[in-house]
Amino acid sequence: MDSKVTVVTGASAGIGRAVVREMARPGARIGLLARGDAGLEAAAREVAEAGGRALAIPTDVADAGEVDRAAQAVEQEFGPIDVWVNDAFSSVFAPFLEIDPDEFRRVTEVSYLGFVHGTRAALTRMVPRNRGVVVQVGSALAYRGIPLQSAYCGAKHAIQGFTESVRCELRHRGSKVRITMVQMPALNTPQFSWVLSRLPNHPQPVPPIYQPEVAARAVAWAAEHDRREWWVGASTAATLIANAVLPGALDWYLGRTGFSSQQTDQPKDPDRPANLWKPQDADTDYGAHGIFDRRAHPRSAQWWATAHRATLAGAAGGLALTATAAAYLRSGHRSPHGK
Repeated sequence: MDSKVTVVTGASAGIGRAVVREMARPGARIGLLARGDAGLEAAAREVAEAGGRALAIPTDVADAGEVDRAAQAVEQEFGPIDVWVNDAFSSVFAPFLEIDPDEFRRVTEVSYLGFVHGTRAALTRMVPRNRGVVVQVGSALAYRGIPLQSAYCGAKHAIQGFTESVRCELRHRGSKVRITMVQMPALNTPQFSWVLSRLPNHPQPVPPIYQPEVAARAVAWAAEHDRREWWVGASTAATLIANAVLPGALDWYLGRTGFSSQQTDQPKDPDRPANLWKPQDADTDYGAHGIFDRRAHPRSAQWWATAHRATLAGAAGGLALTATAAAYLRSGHRSPHGK
């Protein structure tokens, strides 16, 4: 990734900010797209401190024109885009009937159409060059909807179907451009302090909670390794497998537990901000982490095993061969050399 040109949407905070930090290194050239000026400026400083170059572009990904102009600006400054990471999103925590139609539309425009606009801006440049990678930051909720997040779950489901469709079209063309989706677990990001919420208590990720650096390492890995989809976290794997086998049981379980598991025991601040219509990091830099550091896991054994599956498979094969040889010799047979 050192010499590649990367674009990250939602780069000012949360997963996007963690991805920027993961990819920031000497020689890196990164386009930073988000609405929040303070977060963007801080992210650009971190890239520079790591020895890279950053171009911060205030962008509302719901506006296709803004996204395309941002892509053009990045290529004018740094050259052809090699990796595009779609991450920007917004959401509402509330039962479906308590979400206004305009709010639902706005979540869809940012969290789904923002990915569509980003993918279009990337592919219109990558496809003619026959190289490049688009990484979609997804979620276990791309397959398994949960209560209180109907707008967000709908967007993630839509991204999953959209990505499959585009991938098939790229294969039809014989294109070497890749598009991949990384399905994330619950993460400790600032969104739970600024997402629009109508819940009585402060919202929280459904435990277990992981730090955003776990997600960032997975995104960077996905950009470099060819696979159609990646699962991050044991909870993601368990959820997707259970939903494929027993979706009705999950409906029942989440109906009973999904409301309480997404709230702390602390009452919601009546003056809490909401970033649905305007950014909350315009004047204040929130960084990558939320307020759940003490409960968040810095690593995922499942992700490590996924990323190193070839090595693990080779080691398992070697152990099996050794065990077979040992059993053969214990049975009284000798090697062809008489040893």
